[in-house]
Amino acid sequence: ATRDGVDILLLSVGPNEPPEDTSTFLGAFDIFMLSAWRAGVFVAQAVGNNGPSPYSVVSYSPWTFGVASCRTDRKYPATLFLGDGRKVRGIGLSGSSWGDGMIQHKLVLANDAAFPNATRNMEECQSPEAFDPAVVGGSVVICTFSAGFRSGTSNLRAVIQTAEALQFAGFVLVASPAYGDYVAQPIPFPVPGILIPRTTDAQVISDYYEEHTTTRRDGEGGIEFHGRAMIGDGRIASYEEEAPIVSRFSSRGPDFMDRNKTPVDILKPDILAPGEQIWAAWSPMSATEKILHGHNFALISGTSMAAPHIAGIGATMKQKYPSWTPSMIASALSTTASKHDNRGQPIMAQGSDPFTTHPAAPFGYGAGLVDPLRALDPGLIFSSGYEDYIGFLCSLPNTAAEEIRTATGGSCESASLTAASDLNLPSVTVTALSGNRTTRRVVMNVADKPETYVAGVNPPEGVEVGIDPAWFTVAPGETQTLEIKLTATRPRDDFSFGEIVLTGNLNHIVRAPLSV
Repeated sequence: ATRDGVDILLLSVGPNEPPEDTSTFLGAFDIFMLSAWRAGVFVAQAVGNNGPSPYSVVSYSPWTFGVASCRTDRKYPATLFLGDGRKVRGIGLSGSSWGDGMIQHKLVLANDAAFPNATRNMEECQSPEAFDPAVVGGSVVICTFSAGFRSGTSNLRAVIQTAEALQFAGFVLVASPAYGDYVAQPIPFPVPGILIPRTTDAQVISDYYEEHTTTRRDGEGGIEFHGRAMIGDGRIASYEEEAPIVSRFSSRGPDFMDRNKTPVDILKPDILAPGEQIWAAWSPMSATEKILHGHNFALISGTSMAAPHIAGIGATMKQKYPSWTPSMIASALSTTASKHDNRGQPIMAQGSDPFTTHPAAPFGYGAGLVDPLRALDPGLIFSSGYEDYIGFLCSLPNTAAEEIRTATGGSCESASLTAASDLNLPSVTVTALSGNRTTRRVVMNVADKPETYVAGVNPPEGVEVGIDPAWFTVAPGETQTLEIKLTATRPRDDFSFGEIVLTGNLNHIVRAPLSV
C-alpha cells in the first residue's frame, strides 16, 4: 500500500483480543500499523464491538486512530394502527399492510391460530406447519420474542418465511413480559411487518386483543377474533432523534497493554463517528445474514461502519494539507470534536439494558463527535514523530528494550520519554495519580496568522490542574510548550474526566480531554 502511494488506511477488521505473549503495542498487527505511520499513512481503526464493557477496545496504539460508534438522528419509525384508533410505535422497514394502510385486518395471536398438536415455537411463528391457514391467512398475526430468540434457536427470517407461506396480511413481533425488552434494528422485510421491542407497548396490544377476542361457549368451542389492525409504511425516515448517542456495542476504554488489562496512559477510543444503522453496499449472496439475501444495500451497525467516516474525512484533510503527518491529522480531528449532542446537552451512551442511557465519557467517545468542517481549521495541533513512539514503548513498564528493538528496529538508548503520559497527544491520561505529576505538551500554530491563546481547565473531580503559561502568542509554524501539573486532592477508585481548553483570539478553540 505504501509503495502504491496510499495516504489513508481503513481497518474495519482487527484482532478480537490482545496478543498472548507480548504487549498490545508490540503485536504484529500494531507493528505493521506503526510502519504505516512511519510511511506517512493515516490509519483509521474500528475500536471493536465488545461494548459496553470497560477495557474492551481492540484499537490499542497511539499511532492508530481508534473510532467509536454512535447513532444518528435518523430513524425509520413504523406504526401499528389498532381498531380502536390507538397507535403503537415500533420499528420496521417494510411497506404497509394490504390496502396501503387504509384497510384493517383481523388481528390474531399466533398461539390462538395454532393446530392443537403443534409444539414447535408456536408463539414465535417459526414454522408454517404449526398454524391453520384459514385463520392466519389475510390476518395481522402477533408473534412473540420469547425464549427461542433469546437462545438463538429462533430468528426473524423464519417469521418472515412463515408469513410469506401462509399469506399473512402482516406480522407483529412483540416483546414478551417474561423476557423483557429486546434490541431491534430496522431490516427490509419482503412482507409487511413491525417490531415492538418494548414490553409496555406490547401490553397495549395485548390488552386490546383480549378485549376484542372471545371463546365460543356453544359446545363447538373456537375463538372469535373481533380485533382489527393495520401496519403503516415503515420506510420513511425521520430525523428527530437525540444524537449522537454512543452505541451499546461500541467498545470502551481504558486502553491497556497486556492480557491482564493493565491500564496505560493512552486515551482510547480517539473519536466518535456515526456507526449505527448506516446504509452500506451489501453482497447479495449474504452468506452470514440470510435475511438480507438478494439485497445490494443494507442498514449495518458496528464500529466498522464508523471508521470509514473518519477515513474519508482524513482523506479530505490530506488533500487540503498534503504535508501533514498522520499525527497532525489525528490531532485536528480530536481537538475540534464536540462533546454535546444536537440538543446542546452532553453526549449520552446506551447502557447494557435496552432503551437505557447514561452520561458518556471519553472512554466511550474519545475526544467527542467528529466535526469535519472545524477539523479543516484546527488552529493548533499536537504532533508526534516516529522516535516519540519508540520512546513511548520504552517508557512502558515490564517491556524489555531488546523486545522493542526486535519488533521495531528502534533503540531505547536515546529515548526521551519518562512516562507514557508524556507522549505529545491531544489528550492527557494518567492511570494512577499519586501526589502530583507534571507532563508537557507542545502545540504548533497551523493557521496563517499569529494568535493569542488563553488556557482554561475543567478539572477532573479530585484533581487540581495547572497550566503554564496561562496565555501565549504563537506565530504561524511556531510552537509553544505547555507545562501541565496534575495534583490529586482526593483519592478515587475510578477515573474522573475533564478537559483543557485553549481559546484563541481569532476564534480557534482547541480541546484536549483529561482522564485521571
